[in-house]
Amino acid sequence: MSGNSKKTISEIKKIILDQQYSEEEWMEFKSDERKGVKDLIAKELKKKDQIQKVMQLHKEMSVFEKRYNDSGFKAIAGVDEVGRGPLAGPVVASAVILDVDKPIFGLQDSKKLSTAKLNELYDAILEKSISVGVGVMSAEEIDVLNIYQASKKAMQKAVAALSHSPDFILVDAMELPIPVEQESLIKGDARSISIAAASIVAKVTRDRMMAKLACQYPEYGFERHVGYGTKEHLTALDRHGVTKVHRKTFAPVRERLGML
Repeated sequence: MSGNSKKTISEIKKIILDQQYSEEEWMEFKSDERKGVKDLIAKELKKKDQIQKVMQLHKEMSVFEKRYNDSGFKAIAGVDEVGRGPLAGPVVASAVILDVDKPIFGLQDSKKLSTAKLNELYDAILEKSISVGVGVMSAEEIDVLNIYQASKKAMQKAVAALSHSPDFILVDAMELPIPVEQESLIKGDARSISIAAASIVAKVTRDRMMAKLACQYPEYGFERHVGYGTKEHLTALDRHGVTKVHRKTFAPVRERLGML
């Protein structure tokens, strides 16, 4: 080994952490027999592999955006909603127009992300996107329209809330009655970075709304189950009754109102 033999493990660690090494130095580090250096190399290789996977996922999930960009569309909005299944709280939709010059790596289906990662990406989306819109439909509105129509309406509101008008939209498993060219993608939040971004914004927004409702209704545990029909939630309904934020047309709530 050449210059590497004079470096301590701490020095090599700093060089690797700072990414201040040449290809020749990297090869020397890899051939170092010291256990400490081998551990550093293993960690760095794992990190490089993770970065490569994230870059590959971003490329795979940008196929639809690239296709329509190449066709001349410049403001492509991804649209998604969260909160169809819960027994309480609103359904929340978001529309996001990403900036191709400010890529956000790590975007994927919000259901696959930790709370910490969701919040990190949420901040990045708000900071780097061309425009972000949010649409909300309350429990009362869901009861009037039904959850499918309310979800569609929330999506329309989200698109209308964009400060920059989209010339194309990619929608998760829905067709919206608006005069904008669009494509509906089944499982779109796992196939499109724009829809994934919208799903993240919608989820974080709704989770934070449910945390606020938890302060109003502390007996129900909204901050934990965000309105879904968990055992904890159903037990709370039995003990404390139905609130105005519960969806009275959903079977478990209807049962407790004696409507079945």
